[in-house]
Formats: sequence, C-alpha cells, structure tokens
Amino acid sequence: MAAPAGSGAEPWHDHFQTVIEVQRQTEVFNPYRRCFEPRQEPPAYYLATCTASAATVAQVIRGHWAIENRLHHGLDVSLDEDSSRIRKNPGVFALLRHFALNLLRHNGQANIRQALFDNALCLQRLLDYEGI
Repeated sequence: MAAPAGSGAEPWHDHFQTVIEVQRQTEVFNPYRRCFEPRQEPPAYYLATCTASAATVAQVIRGHWAIENRLHHGLDVSLDEDSSRIRKNPGVFALLRHFALNLLRHNGQANIRQALFDNALCLQRLLDYEGI
C-alpha cells in the first residue's frame, strides 16, 4: 500500500513510499498426530523507498532471507558455531569461521561439511585455494 506524504512523525519518514505487509503460513510438525499442521504467523512489515509490484517485492524479500539462511545454516550446521564453548575473544573465532566459509564458497564448494573433511585430509588442497 502506498504511504501518503507526511504519514510519519519524523521528517525522514517521508522517504518511505510503500508499506509492505507479508503474511506467512508455516507448517509445524505435531508429534502426537504425526503430521504437519498449518500455523499462521504474525504479519511482518517492511518499508520501501520505491514502488514495485508484489511479485518484485516478494522476490527481493525472499532473496534477502535466502542469503541470511545460507550464511547461518553454514555456520551452525557445518562449522558447529552454536555449540562453541569459546568464552574469551569469541569474536575472533567467529571472524575465522566466517573467513573459512567465505573462502570455501568463493572456491566453488557447495557442500561445506564435505569440503572441511577433504581439506582436513590434505593440507595441500587447502593451500591451493584461490584467495589465500
């Protein structure tokens, strides 16, 4: 829906031209019934500084979340970041995990867990990567 001029309390609110409401329906597994059941999520709101079609906006929002999910999934599943017990300077090790993930993806590795295993077996393979 288009946001009318002057609809915000602050002067910088006038830069927003569109208010986007996204309704999501997810499925949650019910272990008692052993099936997935639909669940309505609360709506999410986005502000845009331009106008676009609903299909374009949906594609942009999905693209944003695809990047987020790809990054966090790689860190959590392949590099086991959630179970890290590092308490002193955890930011340094987080930076190293991000560097390793980006290096592997830059060199065309799609399966990060398998690439980590292969590189643990052969250090020369790791040193042959582009970007080191």
